[in-house]
Amino acid sequence: MPEGESKQLQASRLEGAGWFAVHTRHQHEGLVARYMASKGIEVFLPQYTAVRQWSDRIKKLSLPLFPCYLFLRAGSDHGHSARSTPGVLGLVGFAGVPAVISHTEIEAIRRTIARGAEIEPYPFLKFGDWVRVKSGPLEGIEGILVRNKSHYRLVLSVELVQKSAAVEVDAWMVERVRRPPQRGPERSFTVNTPLFA
Repeated sequence: MPEGESKQLQASRLEGAGWFAVHTRHQHEGLVARYMASKGIEVFLPQYTAVRQWSDRIKKLSLPLFPCYLFLRAGSDHGHSARSTPGVLGLVGFAGVPAVISHTEIEAIRRTIARGAEIEPYPFLKFGDWVRVKSGPLEGIEGILVRNKSHYRLVLSVELVQKSAAVEVDAWMVERVRRPPQRGPERSFTVNTPLFA
């Protein structure tokens, strides 16, 4: 927290500011999301379906798209609930101050999942050909286009946590567009920032 700034002032700065990344203990994402939602906090835990095969059966599992992370829209009244949530390590931030995630990054992932697209984790990707989907269920969503043999994928990234996810698209469904301005110079971040401290 910047010197001389009270906890109450810092919390009020966060009110209505947008989405924040919550760093959780391993395999605690669902528990944390349910607890925060029960306290009236708007939570987004992106998940994907994975098929696992054991010797005696095949099972579909719903897994976190970004392991150890979920996202919340925080307000000043959520500080105590978030801070006391079991399984939370902290908010991702810079120099001890929680960092706001770009609204467009979160919305692209939310809309992709809401439209039933088969999304899956992908290695973090920051640079590449920036495109917009011009037709179909993902119309309007922007990301980086990558090619793997004869398949194309649209990669959606959350830069703050350096995680990406991908969804298959047809090359004819996208058009190259100008990439939105970047946040600024690369900065290091901390994940063990106490929540609203």
